[in-house]
Amino acid sequence: MNALTTTEKLKAEFLSKASVQYETKVQEANWELYKKQKEAEAILYEKKTEAEAEIALADAKFYARKQAAEADLYAKKKEAEGIVTLGQSQGVYISTLLTALGGNYKALRDYLMIDGGIFQEIAKINAEAIRGLEPKISIWSNGGGITEGAMGMKDLAGVYKMLPPLFKTVHEQIGMLPPWMGALPDKSS
Repeated sequence: MNALTTTEKLKAEFLSKASVQYETKVQEANWELYKKQKEAEAILYEKKTEAEAEIALADAKFYARKQAAEADLYAKKKEAEGIVTLGQSQGVYISTLLTALGGNYKALRDYLMIDGGIFQEIAKINAEAIRGLEPKISIWSNGGGITEGAMGMKDLAGVYKMLPPLFKTVHEQIGMLPPWMGALPDKSS
């Protein structure tokens, strides 16, 4: 009986120790689980906050782009409206001028060219084109000295009178002489 009591006592003692150890291990496991759950929740909350921040940032960027696009579209519309209005007013202006000039298109064209300074611009361009050039201008005359009766001879004499100045001009401008001409006579001699 004593052995049974001792056995029961030992069983109760080991059982209570095992129960305490079990309870301790369960508490430790629960604590670890709770700790890991809280860490996971913190990470989840952090990720969720980051995602919400990225969504908010994306929304802000989208809104800014949308506003910029709408502003650009509005500016383009206003620019187009301005061009249309300008074209209409120019049409009315030209129509009024044409009516005032009695429907004369050439007079209208000349007036618009004068008013627009086209002729002055052409003159400036031409002046720039010849600036720095030193052109040599030769004037040839094949008239005089021949009477009315010698018409055929007059033309032939004109050609012969024209050749020396022509060759001299060619020589002055490009530095070449026909091979059959030795030298041109000097004016000083």
